[in-house]
Amino acid sequence: MQLRGFGLGLRTPHYEAILSEPHAIDWLEVITENYLVPGGKPLHYLERVRERFPLVMHGVSLSIGSTDPIDFEYLRQVRALASRIEPHWISDHLCWTGIDGRNLHDLLPLPYTEEALRAVVARVAQVQEALGRQILLENVSSYLTFHASEMTEWEFLREVALRADCNILLDINNIYVSSVNHGFDATHYLHAMPKARVRQFHLAGHSDMDGHLIDTHDHPIVPPVWELYSQAVAQFGAVPTMIERDDNIPELSELVAELDVARELAARHTRQAA
Repeated sequence: MQLRGFGLGLRTPHYEAILSEPHAIDWLEVITENYLVPGGKPLHYLERVRERFPLVMHGVSLSIGSTDPIDFEYLRQVRALASRIEPHWISDHLCWTGIDGRNLHDLLPLPYTEEALRAVVARVAQVQEALGRQILLENVSSYLTFHASEMTEWEFLREVALRADCNILLDINNIYVSSVNHGFDATHYLHAMPKARVRQFHLAGHSDMDGHLIDTHDHPIVPPVWELYSQAVAQFGAVPTMIERDDNIPELSELVAELDVARELAARHTRQAA
């Protein structure tokens, strides 16, 4: 069954509300690493949640852009979890998170070079073979650029998806954050994306540090991100959309209200297209 509609990131404070309160949530995204455990409360709730909601898995430790060897033990655990909860897909970030076996716990940007592109494409092939499925890669927010870069971020992401035969999780907030930080036109990013590869949208809030934006996931979504989302829906159609909130987490009803804004914007463009 194809995944459709509007979802939220499953977060610990909302476990009971997700299961017991009435709400308009179509599916949930789970952070992969939170459930790579043999038992306990997280898996207890995850098993209950999966009985009622379609799920997708979203990781933060793949480090597809690193020069370290692929961590096949980590992939074995990811595949085992996927076998257990049967997600519609598995995603992670187009970035690197560590070197020499040390995890820096951050989503670090790549130099956008042909050499880096070839390396990432080769590593995606290894990951997809180990998992036995296609993956989605997400664009990350960034706060610096490399002098060595030979192409734009959107050109790099597009080529990774096409050459590696993987799909894209397009984070609308990250596009906006990076466009402000680096001074590019966010619509150019959208127009460069291969429509057939875009399988999911992320929406989130960010922090404005006097004109320099940080992707913090701790604020409501701002109007310019909603506008960019509207453009994305007009271009790509009814792509499954979810909202991330990782700090200053409000009551579930507040996030569902934000989700209803996304739902209405998407419906408006659907009506206009019809």
